[in-house]
Amino acid sequence: MNDTLTLFELNSLVREVIEANFDEEYWVTGELSDVSTPAYGGHFYGELVQRDEEADRIVARARITCWARNYNMLRLRFQREAGETLRKGIQVKLLVKVTFHEQYSYSLNVLDIDSTFTLGDLAKRRREILLQLEKDGILHDNQSLPLPRLLRRIAVISSATAAGYGDFCHQLEQNDYGFHFDVKLFPAVMQGEQVPESIIAALEAIITSPRGEDGMGLFDLVVIIRGGGASSDLSDFDSYELAACIAQYPLPIMTGIGHERDETVLDFVAHTRVKTPTAAAAFIIEHQGQEAALLDELYQRITHSAKERILRERQRLEHQRAVLPLLFSGFYQKQQSRQQLLYQRLSAAGNQRIEREKHRLDLMKQRMNSLDPRLLLKRGYTITTCGGKIVRSTEGLAEGEVLTTQTEKGEIYSKVILIQNQ
Repeated sequence: MNDTLTLFELNSLVREVIEANFDEEYWVTGELSDVSTPAYGGHFYGELVQRDEEADRIVARARITCWARNYNMLRLRFQREAGETLRKGIQVKLLVKVTFHEQYSYSLNVLDIDSTFTLGDLAKRRREILLQLEKDGILHDNQSLPLPRLLRRIAVISSATAAGYGDFCHQLEQNDYGFHFDVKLFPAVMQGEQVPESIIAALEAIITSPRGEDGMGLFDLVVIIRGGGASSDLSDFDSYELAACIAQYPLPIMTGIGHERDETVLDFVAHTRVKTPTAAAAFIIEHQGQEAALLDELYQRITHSAKERILRERQRLEHQRAVLPLLFSGFYQKQQSRQQLLYQRLSAAGNQRIEREKHRLDLMKQRMNSLDPRLLLKRGYTITTCGGKIVRSTEGLAEGEVLTTQTEKGEIYSKVILIQNQ
């Protein structure tokens, strides 16, 4: 066939085929994966997926719509009967009509919903993982880690080509405070079956990085960001092994891997959860801003305290400089009075000591004079010596020795003729 069709013409042919062969209504089961909650009176848009339970992957998906005139009635009835809202992750049974539009392509128009269906596989699987983590006692381990005061060294796990990673880095670089951040990317697969294994490998690479000069690890915080993509792709993050690794990780982990209405198991185990990569950057900047404000306040307080202390000390020195001469004058006069008093006391004590010693010398002189041999001789006593030694007894004398007897008027010399002892 050589005829060339425009895209509109081809889509028109497809629409005619579908309208001709799918003119009935069909009950179809699947999981709500990507839904938008409209304001009152708005249309409902979403995505219906089918998962291969054994391979744990999505094998089919279709865009679904529910017009406002029908959506409000179905929503209220579903909430009343199932106790749930039409949100992602729940398994639903929908009555649909197959439609095809040249511009909007293939979709399923929702006509009714069976409220007896239970929660979908995504929500059920997520709940089972969280229950197992709580049973293992590790669900809140990472959340209990202290967040460093300064978040300057940031390890990022993301795809190198992801727009979210670029937005994250751009917002950090263009922060209003002028803060500098050291950001290092650890590339990982962020979509598909290899997500858990790839992120775990990146986490291991971060923790085994060489340590800095301070002996600490190179990073203060780990940020897992994704950004963009369909919500159904977030099911790849619902892995027990990955959640357990994050829960027990020694560094605080922040997640920003979805959109405003998306959640994964990782959001429940990470230290801090934000919705988007830009929100993660904003959190880090704000955290640094708060710490900077605190440091600035401490600086102001220390500076003010130091100025007051200097002023007080200057005033004290001025007071001492004014008072010191008066104190010194009084001290000098007091010392002079003390010295004068001491001099008087020492002088009186010296004079008393001299008088006592003079009196003692006079007594000694009198005693010595009383012992003068010349006084004895005047009284008629004599002193006999032999060889210059006073003779006190007959012992030691021999016949023929010469004795000298001293009297008041002279000396008498005699010789020992006979010694007679009593």
